[in-house]
Order: sequence, then structure tokens, then C-alpha cells
Amino acid sequence: MNNSVTNTVRLLWAGLRALLVLTLVTGVIYPLVVTGIAQGLFSDQANGSETKADGKVVGSSLIGQAYNLPLKKGQETPEPDLKWFQGRPANGLGSNSVNTQYKLILSGATNRSADNKDLIAWVTAAKAAVVKDNSVAGYTVKPSEVPADAVTSSGSGLDPDISPQYADIQVHRVAEKNGLSVAQVQKLVDDHTDGRILGFIGEPRVNVLELNVALKDLAAKS
Repeated sequence: MNNSVTNTVRLLWAGLRALLVLTLVTGVIYPLVVTGIAQGLFSDQANGSETKADGKVVGSSLIGQAYNLPLKKGQETPEPDLKWFQGRPANGLGSNSVNTQYKLILSGATNRSADNKDLIAWVTAAKAAVVKDNSVAGYTVKPSEVPADAVTSSGSGLDPDISPQYADIQVHRVAEKNGLSVAQVQKLVDDHTDGRILGFIGEPRVNVLELNVALKDLAAKS
């Protein structure tokens, strides 16, 4: 009987020691090592790929955000603030009261087929809006010039990038709204256009947040 109790106590103590050691290794040491390596070698990515302006974090370069005017009385959908470059539509996202800037908890696509009536109506309305908003004195956007990313949301609804084509057709409008020359704004777009990764992966792209941060700096100096 005494041997049985002693063996039980030994097994419990062995199990407790194993629990303590594994907790220390996997719950303390390993996370600290991984965090230290991440902060030392990949600090930008580890901290969320933050984008700053005027010394403050204004967003992440990995997450798209809206550039809208405040809601007016009676409005349900805000109007775009046309002095800024606009990103892709986010029709796949609903609304929430937790994070109204990014809508992170509602990432998702529309999941509608190409012949869906709602999707066709969204795309048709979005194309008309792009043409109207970006046609200014001396420059008219043709419907055929509107790229697909200007009227469709991405799979996540949070794509931070737009195509150079979509950025280009916004240049004249942004220049007019900010009192800048077309050449100045076009240079901003060209400077913030990234090519294909390794020369063949993906498509050329423009990060909207980073472009708008540069636009704000340029407008402040002019």
C-alpha cells in the first residue's frame, strides 16, 4: 500500500515537473525568442507594417482604408473625399461599430457570380461614379479607360493597393482639388508605383495610403 502511494506521488511530481518545464519552454522562452528574432530582423512586419505621417501611425500598408467625407444628416453612405486618391470598393464588407475605419472584423468578398444582378448594378454604378468624379476641366475619363480594380472589391475587401491605371485616371482630379500641377501629382504616382515582385510575380501596384501620405506632404509644401 505504501509503495502504491509512493509511486503515485512520484508520478504526480514527475507530471508536475513536466508541466512546469513545458510551460516555461513553450509558454515563456519560445515566445520570447521568436518575438526577439522578429523584432530584430523583421521589426516593420512584426509591428503591423505601420505607416506614419507627422510622427503618428495613420494605418497599415497592408490594409486598405476609406477616404470619405463625414456623413451628412440623412445620409447612409458617405461621399468620397475627392482630394485624396481612392482605393478599391469594399462591397463585400458590412458595417460594424467596433472599427469603422478598417472594418477588420468583416473582411470578405461579395461571393456573387458574374451575372448576378446586384453585382452588375454595383459595377455599373461604380464605373459611372469613377467617370464622373475624375472628369475635370480639360480631362475626360472614358468608360473604356476604367480598370477592373476601380469597380470591383478584392477577395478580402481590404486590398491596400490599386493598379497604376486607376491611379493615373485620378491624377487630374487630385491635382485640381489640391491646387497642384498634374505633373507634380503624376510624379507622385510614378514614384509610388511598385513593379512585379522579382520581375514576374503579381502585377504593378500603387499603395493608396502611402501615396496619400506623400500627397499630404506635397500639398503642405506648395
